[in-house]
Amino acid sequence: MKWTIVLLAIFGLSECLHKIHLYKGKSAREALMEKGILEEFTKMNPYNPSIKFNSDLAQIAKRPLTNDYDLTYYGIISIGTPPQFFKVVFDTGSSNLWVPSIYCKSFACSNHNTFNPNASSTYRATSQTISVQYGTGAMSGILGYDTVTVGSIVDTNQIFGLSKNEPGNFFHYVGYDGILGLAYPSISTSGATPFFDNLMRKGLVSQKLFSFYLSRHGRAGSVLTFGGLDPAYYNGSIQWIPLSSKTYWQITVENVKVQGQVVACVHGCEAIVDTGTSMIIGDSNNINNILAWVGLHKDQNGKYSVNCKNIGSMPDVTFVINRVEFALPASAYVLQTSSGCSSGFSPSNYQLWILGDVFLQEWYSIYDRANNMVGLVKAI
Repeated sequence: MKWTIVLLAIFGLSECLHKIHLYKGKSAREALMEKGILEEFTKMNPYNPSIKFNSDLAQIAKRPLTNDYDLTYYGIISIGTPPQFFKVVFDTGSSNLWVPSIYCKSFACSNHNTFNPNASSTYRATSQTISVQYGTGAMSGILGYDTVTVGSIVDTNQIFGLSKNEPGNFFHYVGYDGILGLAYPSISTSGATPFFDNLMRKGLVSQKLFSFYLSRHGRAGSVLTFGGLDPAYYNGSIQWIPLSSKTYWQITVENVKVQGQVVACVHGCEAIVDTGTSMIIGDSNNINNILAWVGLHKDQNGKYSVNCKNIGSMPDVTFVINRVEFALPASAYVLQTSSGCSSGFSPSNYQLWILGDVFLQEWYSIYDRANNMVGLVKAI
């Protein structure tokens, strides 16, 4: 009888979960390499993901839009009646939902699905504008309301951005159309209510949390779960970490160790748990020290070269968070592609760290809005 009750409870919980399958598509880096323009493009559009977390938007309209060259996870949503479909990045590092629109004449919009408000019977226009910063530039456009469907969730009257301008060429080469932000409303541009806040307010999720499983090494099976967590994707006990700021999903890292030695964040550092960034980003001094400790050195072009044959002998990099050690093996922090191996760490001139997909592929992550905590547990 006891096991019957447990099984019924698990079954009942599973009925309340909303699973969104995530797909690992071609990255912008891969698309640019195929066209033979990666080196030229990156020189003109340097990778700078940390600027996404800079609140100074005064000059964004003048900058080209550049984002993450290696970001590949996306899911399918629909907007409008009848539905219009879009591939979006579910991004815990921002709070707005936006997609390209028929009003966008930028080159970046030319090969993506675009939303046509005239084709939706449930669309409601506003006079509000929106400008959202990513990489070294911004998407600008207008705000409107419509029905947004994500998996089995139907969110009526959801505010979202319709892009009219996407400066630069970067978004032309990515595999997704737009962004669905999952951070806190305090950082939402134009005061737009974030998608998950609408779900909580309307009682569309049984628990005020969501969770991510990001598969490793290009395998299929990545999942975003709204309204709960799925034990099928992790092993062990969940470690709950209080937020240090209710803006992004921001936590405190006590230090970073290699072979038992503290090599970075000696006095602690702040980090954002961000599904919308592919790498682990930190300030240059700390990242360079980590890379030196794991045996990586700059080549004549100033880049960190990685010999793929050395991965098995390279040490773990361990993040100490809330007095718990979260170890990353070299197989996680070295990115392996058909063209060779490279570091999953990226230096920045910004003090706020970003724990991106390189970290999150190893650790199933839970985002608890009811208690303002992040949960981490070893992914399968």
